[in-house]
Amino acid sequence: MPPPLTPKEVFLALVNGVAEGRWDELPDLYAEQTDVVHPFHPLRAPALRTRDELREHFRPNDASPRLNRKATNIVIHETKDPEVIIAEFEYQGTVEGADEPFSIPGIFVIRVRDGQIVSSRDYLDHLTSARVRGQLDWLVAAMKA
Repeated sequence: MPPPLTPKEVFLALVNGVAEGRWDELPDLYAEQTDVVHPFHPLRAPALRTRDELREHFRPNDASPRLNRKATNIVIHETKDPEVIIAEFEYQGTVEGADEPFSIPGIFVIRVRDGQIVSSRDYLDHLTSARVRGQLDWLVAAMKA
């Protein structure tokens, strides 16, 4: 049996899996019981606590435009705790059928144990993400409600 993935390997599998749209594989990067929060989400989305919740989170939405993207400018900082890394990155790409490029920066603070994410604080540019997906008006209205 191969050794479990390192925190760096898990992070790279996660961001590249998102960029490549490998939605069915992503939940398996997380422990069955986990704690994933998005502290800067404008609607204060609840934490994702189980692999099943993550499966739903990663389920593609047919109404959203298809994004052609890749994870770039990746910088991984190791910490004194061997389970924890801080990863800086950007998703860069275009919306399918549009010429305007986008860049969505992010920072993840991830704890990986036995090759699976047991906790993650994901700091993303949610406003740019909503704009790119054509959901900015919906998000602003939801924030006002």
